[in-house]
Amino acid sequence: MRTVLVTGPGGAGRTTVAAATALAAARRGGSALLLTPDPIPGFPRDTGPTEVTAGLWAARIDSAEHFRGEFLALQDRASGVLDLLGGARLDGEEITELPGSTQLALLHSLRRAAEGDWSRRGHDLLVVDLPPLGEALDLLSLPARLRRYLRRLLPPERQAARALRPMLAQLAGVPMPAQWLYEAAARKDAELAAVQALIEDAGTTLRLVAEPGPAAEEALRTARTGLALHGLRVDSLAVNRLLPRHSADPWFAALAAQQEKTVDRWRDEWAPHAALRELPHLGRDPRGLDDLDRLAEHTAPAPDHGVPGPGRAEDPWWIEVPDAPEGLGALLPGSRIVRTAPDGDGDDVPVLAWCLPLPGAVKKDLRLVRRGDELLLTVGPYHRTVPLESGLRRCTVSGASLTDGLLRVRFTPDPDLWPRTG
Repeated sequence: MRTVLVTGPGGAGRTTVAAATALAAARRGGSALLLTPDPIPGFPRDTGPTEVTAGLWAARIDSAEHFRGEFLALQDRASGVLDLLGGARLDGEEITELPGSTQLALLHSLRRAAEGDWSRRGHDLLVVDLPPLGEALDLLSLPARLRRYLRRLLPPERQAARALRPMLAQLAGVPMPAQWLYEAAARKDAELAAVQALIEDAGTTLRLVAEPGPAAEEALRTARTGLALHGLRVDSLAVNRLLPRHSADPWFAALAAQQEKTVDRWRDEWAPHAALRELPHLGRDPRGLDDLDRLAEHTAPAPDHGVPGPGRAEDPWWIEVPDAPEGLGALLPGSRIVRTAPDGDGDDVPVLAWCLPLPGAVKKDLRLVRRGDELLLTVGPYHRTVPLESGLRRCTVSGASLTDGLLRVRFTPDPDLWPRTG
């Protein structure tokens, strides 16, 4: 199953383009599932997959319903502790969602579509209507971050002490919550792992939607760094609400000319790596399938050409090394290794350069921290924690540079840890 994640600056028409993308796949004889938190004119408002037309199914993400269900389930599992503390349980009618529940509901829906009950129909294409661009980048990095927090706060190896819990429970006189806490953490980790696998799958791409203008230009320019940091691949940029060129009205003609200049700049910036799709302004908000069909003519599902098959996508970074001893691949499993000319100092311990393209990044917004076996990267508003390969864990960070949008972090092997030849 291919997955297209649709996002863009706020107000650009993301939901409309997401619906048109799914409809285009259905019209071509495929089967598409659309996930959206927003109502679409002419679409059912059911919170489960419902057929819209032949080949097209849609499900509306109800964050309030999801939050209520999760809260009540947690309340039931913690009933022993609540009774001990004299807590009064909340009824479903008095529970209202809290900030952040929309993101968690969307992740839950992604899991159901990836490997849960919503995946049983075997759709060819999954189209996901994401929040605005900045929020979407945070959302797509959330599964990995939450899994990291769970591993740090509740290490799985600590469950080895569960043999002591019955004795502790007898001494305390109440059931010990640790077991269900670990079980809940393991269950959530498995759910988050499924979503992370879907996001990182080679068959998953991002589709950007933007209405040409100065604000959208700035938003896309800023987002390019975040997209590169998280290794998200953009399959196309949908330029939405394009006005007719050569209008007789001077005011409309000026707006169309401004849009055309923006589109030309976007073509130079994005077209080498992503298709540029121009969607006309309909003169009003889209209403129903007829309007979506007009827009679907200008969209398409993720193209087959140039898109790898299912499987984990490659990491966006690589490691540059001079001629090095045999067995380097075993120290850097899974890493892309680019061999460079030897430095000529005669040392058999190479200096490794960890490289990551960061287009648009500037040095003053870049923060780099080595913490244990992880590299913590911050570029402007975007953050990513990268687990280091075993070879890099044997090194110390000896420097870093940002040149022409390429970050190079130099690692010098620790002589006491790095294997030597001869």
